[in-house]
Amino acid sequence: MDKDKKKDLIISLAVIAVVYAAVVVLESVLPRTSMLFTVLKKGSIYALVAVSMNLLNGFTGLFSLGQAGFMLLGAYTYAVFTIPVAQRAAVYQYFDGGIIQFTLPVFVAIILAGVVAAFFAYLIGLPVLKLKSDYLAIATLGFAEIIRALFQWDKLGGLTNGSNLLRRFPVFKSSLFPITVSGICIAIIIMLINSTYGRAFKAIRDDEVAAEAMGINLAHHKRLAFTISSFFAGISGALLAMFQTTVQAAQFKSAMTYEILLIVVIGGIGSVSGSVISSFLFIACSEWWLRFLDNADTYIGSFHVPLLRPGFRKVVFSVVIMAIVLLYQRGIMGDSELSVAGIRKKIAARKAAVAKKKEEK
Repeated sequence: MDKDKKKDLIISLAVIAVVYAAVVVLESVLPRTSMLFTVLKKGSIYALVAVSMNLLNGFTGLFSLGQAGFMLLGAYTYAVFTIPVAQRAAVYQYFDGGIIQFTLPVFVAIILAGVVAAFFAYLIGLPVLKLKSDYLAIATLGFAEIIRALFQWDKLGGLTNGSNLLRRFPVFKSSLFPITVSGICIAIIIMLINSTYGRAFKAIRDDEVAAEAMGINLAHHKRLAFTISSFFAGISGALLAMFQTTVQAAQFKSAMTYEILLIVVIGGIGSVSGSVISSFLFIACSEWWLRFLDNADTYIGSFHVPLLRPGFRKVVFSVVIMAIVLLYQRGIMGDSELSVAGIRKKIAARKAAVAKKKEEK
C-alpha cells in the first residue's frame, strides 16, 4: 500500500469516527424529530441505492431503470418476515392473518431482502441483459412497473397484503443503524470496484469488443454486475421500509428510480464519493433546506415575501438542479473520487493552468 492510499485510509477512518461521535452527541442533544436526523437516515439509504445504481450504470455501462422494483422486493421481504406473529392478524386483517406465521431476526431479514432482489435480478437478467442502451432501460423500467402492480394484486394478499399497508415491523430508532449498514455495503462495493471484477466491469463499459477480445465473458460479468447491484438495492429497500415504518407498493413508483438516477448524474457517473455526497445534498434540499418556500405566510420583519406558496419549493429545487447540471456537466465529482491523491492532482493541474496563463501573458 503506497503513502497516498494509507493517508486515504487513515482520513476515511478519522472521518467515520468523527461522524459517529457527532451523531451520538446530536442524538443526545437534539429531539429525535429534528429534520437533521431525517436527512442522515434517508440520505444514507439513498446513498447506498445510488452507489448500487452507479455500479451498474457508471462502472459497467448498463443503463438500468429497475431500481425501484428491486427496492420494493427488498422492502416487502423485510416487512413480511419481521412482523411479529401476534400482530399479523391485525396487519393481514383481510387475508386471514397472512401465509407466513414466523419471524426472522432483523439482520437476517435485511440480508434476505438483498438475496430475494438478487434472485429476481438474475432471472430477469437472463433475457433482458441481451438488450442494450435505451432498450435495456425500458425493459427494466417495465419490470419495476409490473412488480409494483403484481404486489397490489389481491390474489397475493396472503403474502403482500394486497394494496394495503404492511406495518408493525421493527424499525430503527437511531440514525447510526442506517449509516452503519449503508457504510458497510458501500465499502463492499468499493472493494468490488477495485478488484479484478471491477476492472472487468470498467472494460465492458469502455469497449465491449475489446473486453471480449481480452477474454472477459460479457454475459457472465453483466449478470454479475446486475445481480450485485440489485442485491444492495434490495437492502436499501429494507432500510427504507424501516425508515418509513410502513410499506405499500404504490410508494415505489418510477419517480423513485428517476430521483436515484438524478442523484447519480449530479454526483458524477462513475464516482462513488460523488453519489454519496449528492445523496445527502439531494435529501437535504428536498426535505429540509427549501421547505420554507412552501410557506405562504413568510415575513422578513414586516415585509411579506411574495410568490411563496405550497409547491414553490419544487420549482426552486428544479432550478437548482438545472444550475448544477449546467455548471458541472460531468457531475460534482465527474468520474474521480474524493481522495488525497485526487486533491493533489487537482491542485497541481490548477497551478499548471495558472502558470501557463502567466507565460502566455
